[in-house]
Amino acid sequence: MSVESDGTDGLYLQYRAALVSYATPFVGSREEAEEIVQEAFAKLVPDSLKGIESPIAYLRTIVRNLAINRRRKQRYELEQATIHAPEWIQPLKIPSPEQQAVFSDQIRLLAATLQSYPEKTRVIIEMHRFDGYTLQEIASRLDMSVTAVHRVLTSAMADLTKRLSEGLR
Repeated sequence: MSVESDGTDGLYLQYRAALVSYATPFVGSREEAEEIVQEAFAKLVPDSLKGIESPIAYLRTIVRNLAINRRRKQRYELEQATIHAPEWIQPLKIPSPEQQAVFSDQIRLLAATLQSYPEKTRVIIEMHRFDGYTLQEIASRLDMSVTAVHRVLTSAMADLTKRLSEGLR
C-alpha cells in the first residue's frame, strides 16, 4: 500500500492504536504514549512519506526516537534537580549494617593501636591528625623542636599505617 493515497489523517486512524501500544513500554504510561504518537504525527510532513512502502515501520521509528528522547530528557532533568537540590532535601546516605560493622572494627583497631604508643607519641598524633594543630603549634605546646615533632610524627604514622593495614586484612 502506498502512502500517497491515504494522507496523514488516514494513517493516523489506521495506525494510532498500534503505535500507542508500541510506545507504551518505552515511556511507561499509555497517556504519555498517546502524546508521543500525536507528536509524531504533528511532525510528519505528507511529502516526507512519498515513496515509502511501509509507513508503519517509518512511524514506529519516529515514535521510538521520540520516546527515547523524552526518557533521556526526563532522566537529565531529574538528575539536575537532584544535584542542585538543597542539602536538606538530598536523600540520606545511611551506611549499610556491614559498612557500619567494618567502620566500627576500624575504629577499635585504631584506638587500640594508638593506646599502644607512648603517651607523647599518641598526643602528637592526636594533636596533628585529629585536632588540626601544625607542627609548630605542637612543638610550642609540648616544649619540643619542630624537627623532633616531625620525626616522631613521621615515624609513628608509618608504623600506624603498617599496623592498621595488617590488622584490616
